[in-house]
Amino acid sequence: MTLARLTRRSALASMAAAGLAPSLAAHAAPRAAPKENWKALAADVRKEFQWAWRAYVAKAWGKDEINPVSGTSRSFFIEGHDLGLSLVEALDTLWIMGLDAEFQAGVDWVKSSLSFDVDGDAQVFETNIRLVGGLIAAHLACGDPVLLAKAKDLADRLMKAFDASPHGLPWRYVNLRTGAVRDPETNLAEIGTYITEFGVLSQLTGEPRYFDAAKRAMKHALDRRSKIGLMAANIDARTGEFISRNASIDIYADSFYEYLWDAWELFGDEDCKRWAIECVDAQLAHQAKRYDGRLWFPMVDYETGAVTATAQSELAAYYAGLLGQVGRKAQGDDYLATFTYLQKTFGIIPESIDAATAQPRRKHTGLRPEYPDACLNLWLIDRDERYRQLSAIHYREMKATSRAAYGYTALKDITTRPMTQGDNCPGYWWSEQMKYYYLLFSDTPRIDYAQLQLSTEANVLRGFRKP
Repeated sequence: MTLARLTRRSALASMAAAGLAPSLAAHAAPRAAPKENWKALAADVRKEFQWAWRAYVAKAWGKDEINPVSGTSRSFFIEGHDLGLSLVEALDTLWIMGLDAEFQAGVDWVKSSLSFDVDGDAQVFETNIRLVGGLIAAHLACGDPVLLAKAKDLADRLMKAFDASPHGLPWRYVNLRTGAVRDPETNLAEIGTYITEFGVLSQLTGEPRYFDAAKRAMKHALDRRSKIGLMAANIDARTGEFISRNASIDIYADSFYEYLWDAWELFGDEDCKRWAIECVDAQLAHQAKRYDGRLWFPMVDYETGAVTATAQSELAAYYAGLLGQVGRKAQGDDYLATFTYLQKTFGIIPESIDAATAQPRRKHTGLRPEYPDACLNLWLIDRDERYRQLSAIHYREMKATSRAAYGYTALKDITTRPMTQGDNCPGYWWSEQMKYYYLLFSDTPRIDYAQLQLSTEANVLRGFRKP
């Protein structure tokens, strides 16, 4: 997969090791001031987001993604047919930041121009976390019933992918108009990342079938755990059987584990709470490994626990926050320290790392948000200022390396000085890291932090306060 088509859960396992070493200066990251003015930093995040939004409006309004260097755009879901991905992803972030005019303009576009009656195949997982979740969050922010109706319409189309499997495991792609499905060889993330969005949809519509379908798919995989409590990452929607031996906490699997705990916090589902703790404890027992003293979670054989690959994705940084959420905070801090080391060493956390050597396996990165995601979840537990400080470093490094003419872009090469920019702003940038930064720095009155619940795409599913 090229940089031009990076997705949030890109398959990284097949990438050959590049053997890249840090620069002689180790690119020491700038330190946050000892007495940071958090309100001022939050205002800077808001200003940057508004600036990037104006460029999107001018250059790519209604398009899926903007290319911030060239000022062009690209489709994400269905080639040649845009579904306003970045616009929908940005909505609740705009609302939280108090950019009310921009938020309303986006809502107006959705109401007048966004239709899912499209003869094209959409990836079920990505469509759910990005569009269904984005529309539900925007509805919760402002109460507009049209946004909820559109979320329901899209979820109904995605449900065809669940119906096609005798086990209730969604196929990877569904035609939004016809309901035809393709690609049954799927993975834990793509069969198990629905229960938060679908569960809230069930609450809002009074139709339990969405929540029930999502939980059934998760339970099917959980029922097939090995004797040591692990699951293989890949599964076939037709047979319901695992089709690999690799257990993973990141690629192919990450958000499955997030959503177990989220279902407990959002809905009080005792099964999901038990499953979340059991899975994390099995992973700590059989996947946690140390290389040069640092904690990693490489892929292992799901039945034996033997290491099968020492690659670790940047996506895995989320897991530090999840460990804290399920009551394993010491281990969460330990794992966050691994990624903090990478940030200090390389400036930008590499997209893929060889855990055995702590060296990058690829030169480019996808403008990733998982590190501040973990910092936010850990900060919400005890409000320790160091999580804010680490995220401030992450924000300033992003601003120094990824700011382009028309917004923020992924990087083509993090080993050059200056780093070489690519030309794409992933849709998740609008929903994730800028929201994480702002929530960490702003203490915004628009959010009840004690009730805050975010999806894997950082859509706010609980915790809005009306201004």
